[in-house]
Amino acid sequence: MENNLSWSDFEKVDIRIGTIIEVNDFPEAKKPAYQLSIDFGNEIGIKKSSAQITKRYEKKNLIGKQIVAVVNFPKKQIGNFMSECLVLGSVGVDNDIVLLSSDLKVENGLRIG
Repeated sequence: MENNLSWSDFEKVDIRIGTIIEVNDFPEAKKPAYQLSIDFGNEIGIKKSSAQITKRYEKKNLIGKQIVAVVNFPKKQIGNFMSECLVLGSVGVDNDIVLLSSDLKVENGLRIG
């Protein structure tokens, strides 16, 4: 595998646990997506993200779900929406994304390492 990261490169990526507190449709997105508001606790606060997870998830089932996200990427304009973090998930053959999450409820903002 080429493009190996060094340990110091990996340490720069800030991956945290957060809880989805709001989900909205995102009809302006090029690919089907939701707009998420995610609570990462007192240190980081609430961040917004666009996530292409409509194939596997209904909005009502996402509220309260803890997910894993990168919180230190620069903001990214997606249509008329500013995404502030990158929600992580595994990508299936048909681009159906399964969110990465904690199997036990933990404190929002905990670092993944």
